[in-house]
Amino acid sequence: MLVAFSVAPSGTGSADGSVHDAVAAAVQVVRDSGLPNRTTSMFTEIEGEWDEVFDVVRRATDAVMPFGSRVSLVLKADIRPGHSGEIDGKIERLETALESIRDSD
Repeated sequence: MLVAFSVAPSGTGSADGSVHDAVAAAVQVVRDSGLPNRTTSMFTEIEGEWDEVFDVVRRATDAVMPFGSRVSLVLKADIRPGHSGEIDGKIERLETALESIRDSD
């Protein structure tokens, strides 16, 4: 399964609204998990089995808790039994499709 999630505190009291320290704490949990992952400006993606992925999401959320009075978690999951390597495979297929479009022009 692939999970894309974003976790951030609110009620931080930060004048500029920045949450990068909290996000860094969550991303460190993901990276320490050893599961395939990728972080972009808006989401972190992680790939693995249901229980291991959701354990990491829970621990990443817990890592953000000390940074504010509440935490927001946004999550999207792609559950496709029998498939692995999709964190890169989906991107590779997209790039191939885009290349085909460019080549046909």
